[in-house]
Amino acid sequence: MTAAPADLLIDQPAVTDGAALWRLAKDSKTLDLNSSYSYLLWCRDFAGTSAVARGADGEPVGFVTGYVRPERPRTLLVWQVAVDSGHRGLGIAAALLDALTARLTAERGITDVETTITPGNTASERLFTSFADRHGARLERAVLFAAELFPDGPHDPEVLYRIGPLTPFTSH
Repeated sequence: MTAAPADLLIDQPAVTDGAALWRLAKDSKTLDLNSSYSYLLWCRDFAGTSAVARGADGEPVGFVTGYVRPERPRTLLVWQVAVDSGHRGLGIAAALLDALTARLTAERGITDVETTITPGNTASERLFTSFADRHGARLERAVLFAAELFPDGPHDPEVLYRIGPLTPFTSH
C-alpha cells in the first residue's frame, strides 16, 4: 500500500461537503449514485460515522460514508468509498478507512466492519481484503442481496464482506 500524502487531512464531513461528495460519487463511475439531497443529509445525519479526506486546498478528494447498524451497535456498515480520479493509487481510501474505524473504535467501541461489493469491483475487493489483513481480522463473504431482488433493472448481486473482530491498528 502506498502511503497517503502527508498534507492529507481526514475529518468528519460537513453539510457544505455534500455537493463535493455527490460529485466524487458521480465521477467514480462505479458507485450507485444517490440523489444530491441524500449526500447533504448524509453529511448532516451521519457525519459522525463518515470521513472525508481533504487535499492541501481543503477541498474533499475522497470520502467514506457509513453508519452503525442499529441491531449490531459494534458494527460499522461502510456505505460508499470514493476517491477523486487524480488522487487514486495514493492510499487515500485505506487511510480514510483506517482513520474512521480508529475513531469509531475509540468513540463507540466498534469491533466489526461490514460492506457490500459487487463481483468484479477489484479495487473495493482489494481495499477491504487489505484492511482485514492490516487489522488481523477474519473476513467472511456471502451474498447479501441477490441480483433478482433489485427492482430497478439489471443489477449485480451485492456480496457482504464481514470483517472482525478488529485488532488495534499500528502503523508500519
